[in-house]
Amino acid sequence: MSRSRPTSLFLTAGGLLLVLGLLFYLTHRRPDSARVSTAAEATEPGPRVSSLPYPSTDIATASDGNLSQAASIAALAETLSSRLNHPATRAHEAILMFKTTEGYHRFLARAVGSGVIVTGQIDALNIVRVRVRAYDAFAAELVARAADYGGVSANTFVQLPPPPEERAASRQVAVGDALLATLGVSAGTNTSAWGRGVTVAILDGGAGPDPTLGARLRYLDVGLGYAGTGAAGLHGTAVAAIAAGSSPDAPGVAPAATILSIRVTNTDDKSDVFTVTQAIVAAVDAGAQVINLSLGGYSTSEALNRAITYAVDHGIVIVAAAGNDAAARLTWPAADPRVVSVGATDATGRQAGFSNSGAQLHLTAPGVGLRTAGLASQRTLFSGTSASAPVVSGAIAALMSQTPGLTAAQAVGILQTYADDGGPAGTDPDYGHGTLDLGWALAREDRSRIDTAVSGHHYDAGTASLEVILQNRGALPANGLKLTVDLNGRVSTHTIPALDAGRSATVPLPIDAATAAGPITLRTRLENPEGVTDTVPANNFRASLIDLAGR
Repeated sequence: MSRSRPTSLFLTAGGLLLVLGLLFYLTHRRPDSARVSTAAEATEPGPRVSSLPYPSTDIATASDGNLSQAASIAALAETLSSRLNHPATRAHEAILMFKTTEGYHRFLARAVGSGVIVTGQIDALNIVRVRVRAYDAFAAELVARAADYGGVSANTFVQLPPPPEERAASRQVAVGDALLATLGVSAGTNTSAWGRGVTVAILDGGAGPDPTLGARLRYLDVGLGYAGTGAAGLHGTAVAAIAAGSSPDAPGVAPAATILSIRVTNTDDKSDVFTVTQAIVAAVDAGAQVINLSLGGYSTSEALNRAITYAVDHGIVIVAAAGNDAAARLTWPAADPRVVSVGATDATGRQAGFSNSGAQLHLTAPGVGLRTAGLASQRTLFSGTSASAPVVSGAIAALMSQTPGLTAAQAVGILQTYADDGGPAGTDPDYGHGTLDLGWALAREDRSRIDTAVSGHHYDAGTASLEVILQNRGALPANGLKLTVDLNGRVSTHTIPALDAGRSATVPLPIDAATAAGPITLRTRLENPEGVTDTVPANNFRASLIDLAGR
């Protein structure tokens, strides 16, 4: 994966050379539903989501030595006016990024004469938000002070993703209020202390007060107020409750964690790149250990890159939604390898039909029909990778609270190591390291644990085989396992070689063209030797209805 690198304004020996690119990152992606439309287009393959014509990402032209300096400035002013008034951006706004603190302060000292009004600052990142009043004066500033600039971009919109459409024909199974059970947490487990001492920042539409969050809900205002309203407020409240709700009718993963809600949406339910960048820095400075971003888009920016670097340098983990477009690539910031990217599964552990895939995916987690909090203390069913991300954020907080001294990054490593294998055996683009299994992660020190599982059913087009994925989620080698397979009523048994702790194995079931042409019913049961007691016997059986024709 590569990011577009800024180009520079520079002068030739003759003194009249102008590069219109000017570190100018601009979006050409539509900032709708599940996207943060930021600056440079991501380069991973995948379907284009929007046909809306956008300007190209980089605006760089060869210099024309025949232009006068005045003509060059006029041309740049015209370009700026066009780019900063695109429908995907906040009108007349730009984000200025400086190479050094000295350059940053030099600009602030002369800003009043630069044709702009400063409307926001992020001192820690040397970033300024401006509103342009005079494009000719602004263009002249950029030409004269090019050496100070590390980047210039439009302030593109960010919109929170609505829940994906529910389709009547979908075979996805809703999680409901069984979130903890779906995460492998045994019934009756006392989770009341999970997350205590950990602060999870929710950068979203502004969580509303709710009994499931109680006094643990705190707010930090970056200029947009506190609790949100409408769709944005509902989204923010649902996300916060999934991470840390404590009520039985809106259960969260870390019910003792502190939630720091930072509203990043305006009254139009939109945010922008500057606000998200500012909120990440504010969350880090406020002491959050985990930052949840249930938003994303198919492009990124230098401003956002700086914010992620700032968080990582402070030991903070950012968790982000992979996207709800069934695309073969992740949205940003989830696509950034430093961010914990999360896809969605249903209650059975199967990838949700809307969930994005990609080589950068870290984990999947429940994201179909989670019962959680809405506005005015109401309860709602919430779906999307927007729901899956706070499940992982809450799990990180739970692990940290249950293992004193554990860092957020170490908690992520544990969750990835002790995840349920999905898709083909091992890491894959649909499930990443696997589906979150918090029960297994918390029981990782139990050296007597026995838990063998049918982890998944997968079709390998290359070998024309259905694959049964088995996994040893216990702490001891598993010997003498027997797998019984019922494929469209045809029963067979398979003896499984010894399977080491934490390892997966694949049992291929070749199928002919006639079988592949119709619906396939596959039921599998894994049995331990007599006298061996499985800690989680429920995961020893799996049933799937598979339609390879896509009907």
